[in-house]
Amino acid sequence: MHFNLRHSVALTALACASLAFTPAADAKTFKWANSGDVSSMDPYARQETFLLTFNSNIYEPLIRRDKDLKLEPALATKWGQTDPITWFFDIRPGVKFHDGTPLTADDVVFSLNRANGPGSNMGSNFVSVKEIKKAGDMRVEVTTKYPDPLLADKWAALGMMSKAWAEKNNAVNSADMTKNEENFATRNAMGTGPFMLKERKAGEKTILVNNPNWWDKPVHNITEVIFTPVSNPATRIAALKAGDIDMTYEVPPADTESLKKDANVKVLEGPETRVVFLGFDQERPELLESNVKGKNPFKDKKVREAIHRSIDVDAIKRTVMRGQSFPTNLMVAPGINGYMKDLDKRPALLKPEEAKKMLADAGYPNGFEVGMDCPNDRYVNDEKICQAVVAMLAKIGVKVNLRAQTRNLYFAKILRKADLKPGDTSFYMLGWSPAQTYDVHNVFEALIQTPNAATKKGQFNAGGYSNPAVDKLADSMEQETDKAKRDAMIREATKLYVDDFAYVPLHQQAVVWAARKNIDLVQPADNSFPLRFVQVK
Repeated sequence: MHFNLRHSVALTALACASLAFTPAADAKTFKWANSGDVSSMDPYARQETFLLTFNSNIYEPLIRRDKDLKLEPALATKWGQTDPITWFFDIRPGVKFHDGTPLTADDVVFSLNRANGPGSNMGSNFVSVKEIKKAGDMRVEVTTKYPDPLLADKWAALGMMSKAWAEKNNAVNSADMTKNEENFATRNAMGTGPFMLKERKAGEKTILVNNPNWWDKPVHNITEVIFTPVSNPATRIAALKAGDIDMTYEVPPADTESLKKDANVKVLEGPETRVVFLGFDQERPELLESNVKGKNPFKDKKVREAIHRSIDVDAIKRTVMRGQSFPTNLMVAPGINGYMKDLDKRPALLKPEEAKKMLADAGYPNGFEVGMDCPNDRYVNDEKICQAVVAMLAKIGVKVNLRAQTRNLYFAKILRKADLKPGDTSFYMLGWSPAQTYDVHNVFEALIQTPNAATKKGQFNAGGYSNPAVDKLADSMEQETDKAKRDAMIREATKLYVDDFAYVPLHQQAVVWAARKNIDLVQPADNSFPLRFVQVK
């Protein structure tokens, strides 16, 4: 009762906020909700789709993606390479931050170095970078350690900040969310984008207003945006049907069909580029959360295989996801450059007795006990998926103690620290979309390569999987420009991690949004939500 009441209060607050900030007659207010809040207003605080997409409405990158996810000019009018290791970015003249100060090369250099600095979670986008420097008031030059043909793609989600504003407010560095730090940029914002931050009440509501001095020609007609986190799905769907909100970013599969029958609602759905998967701690000599002492069962490939082949992804699709998932055996989805369809075949499911024998052969005749971390407000049906996995593994003697919690607590627990020391997890769920580059190398560099504080590779490899052969291939594919040679490298590296049972890929989740019929919007395949395309009719 208390749970539902709390979110009813949140929606009441949303309605009150709408009344309190009602502008002129031609004003258009857009009210939307999601299962969880945006973690921070700092654009570099966490490399997570929802944070990046929310803050991209306030902060803009040098190069952005259009409706079809193709690169197009944003704060840079022109970019390119003068030689294999030198890039340039020409800054758009006349752009102003929300406080009226002009955007210059100084702001860009500051922003890029901040994104690559202490507390930032965006360091994996700077692995190849040697130096970032000003080359005139409106030009920035970047030198890389080696040829990096994907640099512009990697930076398409990096919003530019005001150097003067950050210095004035003691926010020169990002607050480190792995240490639960905060600074002025956590709850305040100063960008160049189509919307300005008016009010931020973490966990309750965030209000944006139209930037009348935006450099670009608006497609949207919104004067105000009110975002409210509502974790209870029933409350969120009821609010949409009643017209209390105009759009919900996440629709539970169980509600999709009923929404399709509602004359006042439209459902938008399609496959997402994200893959949801399970990961193991393969790094520590002994798991933090297990009854096995003196050794780590996940270091044994037989154990990883037994678990992988005991999880029925088709059953999860049928019963948990209501058909709204696309099972996979790869860490990358179709539509991403480097996806190998012929390698996307899951091995046959094991019968419980077969899996138990595999565990016994590995030295665990009675199975074992292990903790599992899962979010309850990040991915579609995340907690329910984890509950299904718990039930499936119980049949083979692996007792999983599930800890499901909100995304902020969950990410702080499982993710690697700023120095790339491991987080505090033994077995976990995570999702990943290579939304910076739409290339498989992003998946290798972020999730599969050995974590390395010096190179910043493996930053999101929470379990510490390590294979030197994969590392070498991933480094080579990063620089290779010959497509045939590069594809051969990708194929070999893909086969290596698949054969290693390095992870348990589950599925590519469907993107399902719902909106009132009078709302026009664009739903990209990377699950980003650009407010600049929203129209209220």
